[in-house]
Amino acid sequence: MTDSSKAEHKTTVIDIPEAVGVFDSFTDLQAAFYDLRMVGFSRYDISLLARDEVLKEKLGNAYWRASELEDDPKAPRAAFVSEEAIGELEGGIAGGFFFLGSYIAMAAMLTPLSTLAASIAAIAIGGTPAAVIGTLLARRVGAQHKDYYTNQIEHGGILLWVRVADKEREDLAVKILKGHSGRDVHVHGWSE
Repeated sequence: MTDSSKAEHKTTVIDIPEAVGVFDSFTDLQAAFYDLRMVGFSRYDISLLARDEVLKEKLGNAYWRASELEDDPKAPRAAFVSEEAIGELEGGIAGGFFFLGSYIAMAAMLTPLSTLAASIAAIAIGGTPAAVIGTLLARRVGAQHKDYYTNQIEHGGILLWVRVADKEREDLAVKILKGHSGRDVHVHGWSE
């Protein structure tokens, strides 16, 4: 009896060349990403190696090195997320929890019988524990983001792929990747 309900993982290879480079620091990677965007590359044409959990799911528990995956069409991809975006997310989480706690306390205390001082105290007391919870969750998001890049560097570097439509874009992408300390920068003739 076969289990036909399990989906087969298929890799679709598109005949578009990609420039690929390996980075040893997030700062260099981010600078390369910004320069690629500045000269007109779409964020959809730029990808990174997926998180470790996705790699294990797709490739198994085998130990991997960046050099083994840079030209592998089965290497799972992820979008680039900047430090600024993570900072905004952290701020949104912390602020949202503070607002929620303050709102609940305010709704409970703003009755005709409560005084202004009691209402302000309730808002501050209700918002503070929620803000602490929000801050802890926000720090966890930031830590996971840093752990992602640390893990990539421990496995040989952070992989960055850039789809290039023609020779001119190919040369431009290679120049930018090399200009920001990308190593083993080259072009292969496919993209996922």
